Amino acid sequence: MPTYEYQCQKCGTTFETFQSIKDAPLEKCTKKGCRGKVRRLIGAGGGLLFKGSGFYITDYRSEGYKKAAKAGESAGSGASTSSSGESKPAAAATPAAS
Repeated sequence: MPTYEYQCQKCGTTFETFQSIKDAPLEKCTKKGCRGKVRRLIGAGGGLLFKGSGFYITDYRSEGYKKAAKAGESAGSGASTSSSGESKPAAAATPAAS
């Protein structure tokens, strides 16, 4: 549910309230003894914050993994050739447990 910010025109109190989008805006101040008319303020809204391990597995790799991947790229850039002339695929780097 969204948080809406209101300001009383009588006492000047600013307050926030959780309301459904379908609910009608508040009309009276919630401060005890005031009951003045309120208006809804335009707020900046809440910031969007993503927590956790990330949405893509490559977003937040450790420095050790990045170094190992770089070393694997430079070592495995060409196909190795055996003495019989057959080419072998380069070994795939396995990620280190972090």
